[in-house]
Amino acid sequence: MNDLDVSKSLSVPELKRVAVQMRKDILYMIYEAQAGHPGGSLSATDILAALYFRIMRIDPTNPEWEDRDRFILSKGHACPVWYAALANRGYYDRSHLGTLRKLNSILQGHADMKKTPGVDMTVGSLGQGICAGVGMALGARFQKKDFHVWVVIGDGEMQEGSVWEAAMSAAKWKLDNMTVILDLNRIQNDDFVENTMPLGQVQEKWQAFGWNTICINGHDMQAVVDALEEAATIKGIPTIIIADTVKGKGVSFMENVPAWHGAAPNAEQYEQAIREVEGALI
Repeated sequence: MNDLDVSKSLSVPELKRVAVQMRKDILYMIYEAQAGHPGGSLSATDILAALYFRIMRIDPTNPEWEDRDRFILSKGHACPVWYAALANRGYYDRSHLGTLRKLNSILQGHADMKKTPGVDMTVGSLGQGICAGVGMALGARFQKKDFHVWVVIGDGEMQEGSVWEAAMSAAKWKLDNMTVILDLNRIQNDDFVENTMPLGQVQEKWQAFGWNTICINGHDMQAVVDALEEAATIKGIPTIIIADTVKGKGVSFMENVPAWHGAAPNAEQYEQAIREVEGALI
């Protein structure tokens, strides 16, 4: 671990505080824009807090650093959580958070690698981020680089055939420099995943495709950190962390409600949501 990692290798209590700030930022962005996807952003917050503030080898002052770890949010509609992580980590000024989805903003409705500092892959088309991750991991091997590739996917996204093509490829090439984290919040768009297209035995499917699997509570920060650190040590096989999460985590009226997949709160709802998120540290 180099000096860049040590400077932001936060403790679990510190990571919990970062996650609270990120959730507040997510709500602020979506409220200001009156558009966006709060549910899946809030479910992935603890994962991205741990990645950006403890796990990944990155340098916010040099986003193009060749030896940095790569990160892809394959479930690209949840980009407010990515923007919150990048802003709090210092990739750009926090003033940009109020410009989500606005014309000429660096924070578009789906992250654009040509506009947003720190974004390694443009996202939006579901099932494509994990494919790009396979390419990055292979590229690292060919170039004899030791960076790690981290990819967050959604459970609704697993209905895309390209996810399984990428899974087969990663297993064939034994890409142990790649970790996928599944944000298993059980809701997609306007209904539960089970009602739209059941996924069956998720862990067993990934194991059958040749992956090492780790199952955790995706909101237990210690468990998240332990799983991410373990994944980076696995050799000869790619790893997926199956994180059991809650859509809309931290906001009572959003939790497990499909309508909050892609909706913005009004003023009263926003104030209540902020109070509830802040209360997580009390």
